[in-house]
This record gives sequence, structure tokens and C-alpha cells, in this order.
Amino acid sequence: MAETIARLFQDVIAYGKADAILTKDSGTYEPISSAELERRCIQLHSALAEAGLRKGDKCALISENRWEWAVADFAMMTAGIISVPIYPTLLADQVRYLLEHSESRAIFCSTEGQLEKILSVRDQLPNLTLVIGFDRTDQEGVANLADLIGEASPDAAARQRFDAALEAVDPGDLASIIYTSGTTGVPKGVMLSHSNICTNIRDSKIDTEADDVALSFLPLCHIAERLADYVYFSGGVTVAYAESMDTVAANMGEVRPTMAVGVPRFFEKVHDRVMAAMAAAPAIRRNLFHWAVGVGKAATPYRLQGKPLPGLLGIKHSVADKLVFTKLRGRLGGRIRFFVSGAAPLAKHLAEFFYALGLPIREAYGLTETSPVVSINPIDALRFGTVGTIIPNVEVRIAEDGEILVRGPNIMQGYFKMEEQTAEVMDGDWFHTGDIGHLDEDGYLSITDRKKDLFKTSGGKYIAPSPIEGRLKSSPLIELAVVVAERRNFPSALVVPAFEALQAWAEANGIEAANNEELCANAAVQEHVMSEVASLCSDMAGYEQIKKIALIPSDFTIGGGELTPTMKVRRGVVYEKYASQIDGIYS
Repeated sequence: MAETIARLFQDVIAYGKADAILTKDSGTYEPISSAELERRCIQLHSALAEAGLRKGDKCALISENRWEWAVADFAMMTAGIISVPIYPTLLADQVRYLLEHSESRAIFCSTEGQLEKILSVRDQLPNLTLVIGFDRTDQEGVANLADLIGEASPDAAARQRFDAALEAVDPGDLASIIYTSGTTGVPKGVMLSHSNICTNIRDSKIDTEADDVALSFLPLCHIAERLADYVYFSGGVTVAYAESMDTVAANMGEVRPTMAVGVPRFFEKVHDRVMAAMAAAPAIRRNLFHWAVGVGKAATPYRLQGKPLPGLLGIKHSVADKLVFTKLRGRLGGRIRFFVSGAAPLAKHLAEFFYALGLPIREAYGLTETSPVVSINPIDALRFGTVGTIIPNVEVRIAEDGEILVRGPNIMQGYFKMEEQTAEVMDGDWFHTGDIGHLDEDGYLSITDRKKDLFKTSGGKYIAPSPIEGRLKSSPLIELAVVVAERRNFPSALVVPAFEALQAWAEANGIEAANNEELCANAAVQEHVMSEVASLCSDMAGYEQIKKIALIPSDFTIGGGELTPTMKVRRGVVYEKYASQIDGIYS
């Protein structure tokens, strides 16, 4: 196994694939061969050197997932240049801060819109000497990637310089500074070495096969998808890039992937769309679907243990698979061997639902600071509701207060230019994750909450909001929920409804609403959703049960500030933005 990402690139090229990458061009997916990938990387590698970038310099990259991202990243990694990936959803001033703090000398930009962000703050960034656009542009002072890589093959001298630079990269060298999305406070630049990432590629146990096709759609600026793509490339897997998050379903039908990495939000949306479609379907089709799902869940214990299905259940499962499951899997290309889910806890009912359909989800756990994988569910020994077993060469222990501590070769080098913040999370070799969890007798890890998210009511009771929010989101009527309880005399929740499902219920009950605002303001609608919430919380301790709710008439978004780029809720922003609704609950 390669010890640096630079040497990993050599392994990628050695596969000699005709379709190392699939990219959507002129309406259809077209292949990029290993040989062409190598040519483009060597040419860009040379161009960066000619522009004065040297080993140890920082170069930022702000882009959606596309082939140019991979070429730019590998060109940097083979040159020993430190990459600084930036979320394309960030605003210009946020990008300026990251470029300034990281001391980036250059940046790759995907679209004209991303380029405009950089040009609007460029005069405030004296260290930024090179801007490269992926899409062709006539903007002054901007280099075009197409011109840098050209169409010619690299000469012998360029190849020699490339090979020498590649060999000069050491495992302990800093590979990337990845800024956390910042649910609270200022973003911190996590420093990951080549060794951090490469040992995680080796130990993460994401099983690949040479004929696999993976769809890459989570942001590559996040370590989860980036690590996954490295795993794909190192295993000879064809990597297909989704056009956008909005086209994932269509792209799956086009490239028919065998694996992909998602976040719980993705699986929630797929589940909700299926359920909404079934709710609107004729009674016969709807009843067939629910019967099939019931059969799939009845078969789950046998399938998890690798046992044959007994007589009648086996017959029923074959019928359910042929009439229902095969068609549903077909919407996702029909070839998925497994999904991997990370970034946030996956609701147990979702894992059970997808498994019943023949779409296993391997829930994993990790953080940017852990490169990222700490644990993952083995494909042949899934355990729903857990984040799997600890990967090889990594240690986990649970502190007295329940916090998960991690030690291993995947632990970051620290936060860039933030020694105090680094010291706060490191205890010798042990990294404090800030997550609360426990290990069962078989070594499966479960995450129960974030340490900093534990609420203390005015009555002195501690409440963990995440499990409650997970329950509420299991309702087909609820898209998102945020618990309010800190220093309050009872817990409440801000609820973003699943508007399509709620509107259907309203119409069926003779309630007219011209828009989401009217829908959320209707007393009967509020009472119906509150009844759903109460039912979901009925078996919880009295002090944990949600007593009141406020319906929010618009989705939480990244642009609105309520969500991080990895789709985590920014509680502080939500509480501030909806302070009047919270005050209304407790007034």
C-alpha cells in the first residue's frame, strides 16, 4: 500500500483503465483513461512549477465534484504542494478568511461564479499570486486550466521532473489543510499528513473490486468523499462524478454505480420520496409495497446472519424482490452493492428500510481530525443503530463522562496556527472527539450525542437532543427538527415539516393553504403534527418528551446559514434566527 498520495497516484495509473474517470460532457458520460489522467496531471504539475509553486506551498481549491478536481488534487499531491479545499457554498468574505489564514499562494476555481468570489477579494490577498479557472474565462489575470494542460504529451524532461518530485514527498509531509465547517466558532484548519490519509485508506476496509463503479457526489472538499475517492482510485474503481447534488438520482441511472458514499440527509430524502410516491399511488400498488417491505424486514435477521430463508418466507421474499425491490433498486441504477453513510448518525429505521430493499448501508464514524474513518460496519456483519467496529491500528476508549477518545496513525497533526485549540482536544496521543458514545460487548461503537449539545433543563435534568431529533425525523410529516431545552422548564422543538406530505394530509382533511406559511399557521395542522410528535416521544422519560412545537415554514439551507456545508444543523444560528418562535413557545 502506498505511503503517500503521490505514490498512490502511481498505483492509479498502473491499472491502465480505459475509464478511470467518467464525466458528463455534452449530455452523456464520457471516459477519461488512466493514461490521459496521467498526462493531464504531469502537464499541470509542470505548469504549477513554472508558476513558482514549490513543495510546502499552499494552494486552495474551490469547486464542485468534477474531473478537474481530481487532476488538480493529484498534481498538487505529487508536487508536495499542500491543498486547501474550500466549500463552493461559502460566501466571498468567508473564502477570503480561509485563503488569508491558510497563506494560500494559488487557487483553482471551478465556475465563473466561484471565480467572481475570488476576484472580488483578490486585492485583499497579497499572497495570492495565481488563479486558475476550470471553465474557460477571459478574466484578466486568470489562467485557464485547459491551456495549462494542453493536448500534447509531456516530454522526457517533464516526466523526469515529475518522478523526482513524486519521490521527494515523504509520508510525514503535510498533505492538506481542511477547514472544519464550523457549527460553532471560527473554522479550524485540520492538518493531515500523507501518512494520516494513506493509513486510513489502507485500514478503512471499504471493500472494492476492479469492475466497481462509484458515483462521487458528496463535496470533495470534505474529507469523507475525498478519502472515499482515494479508496476508489487505489482499488482500480471507475469514479463517476455527479453533475450536482440535484442530479444524483438521474446520474445513478446513467452510470449504474455499485457503491457510493452518502450522508443521512441523502438517505432521508430518498426514503421520503419513495414514501410520498407510495402514498399517492393506487391502493393496490400501495398495499403491495407495504407488504413487500414487511417481508423484507422479516427476512432481515436471516440475511444478516447469512442463513437461508425458511420455506414460505423465502417464497414471499422472492416475490417481493421481483415485484417491488428490483424496481426500486433500478431507480438507483440497479447495481448498488452497498452504500456508506457518515458525517452524522443514521436513523436505525432508515438502515432497516434500505436493507429490506436490498440496499445495505454501511454506517461509519469519523471526523476530519481522524482522516476521517474511526469505525465502519463490516458488510458481512452489519449492526443497525451502530457505527460499526473500530478499524485496524486505531484505538478507541470511552472516558468517564462518556466521551469517545481516539488514538492511531490517522490522528491529525493539529490545527493550523491554532496551538491552543489543538491542546484543548489532545491529551497526549489521545484525541477528544467531543462525541458521546459506548462500545458494546462485540466491539460495535454507538454514538449517542455531542458532548457540547447536552442540554440542562431548568429542573436540572440533562437531555440529549440528537436521539429525540432522530425520532422526530422518522415521521413522514417531519423533514427536520431542532430541540430546545437549555435552561427551559420543558423541552420543545422547532419543526420543519415535510411540506409535500403535510399538504397532502391537509387537502385530504379539507384544509386549504395557499403556501407553506398558511399551512404552518393552521391550528388543525399544528395540532396534527404535535400529535405525531407526542406519539413518537410517548415511551421516553417525562422530562425528555416534547411538550410544544413551532412549525417553520421554510427549509433550513446552507445559504440561509442554518446548515453547515455537510448538512449539520447550526444550533446557534437556528436559535437566533427563530428566537421569536422560541419565545412564543415559552411565553
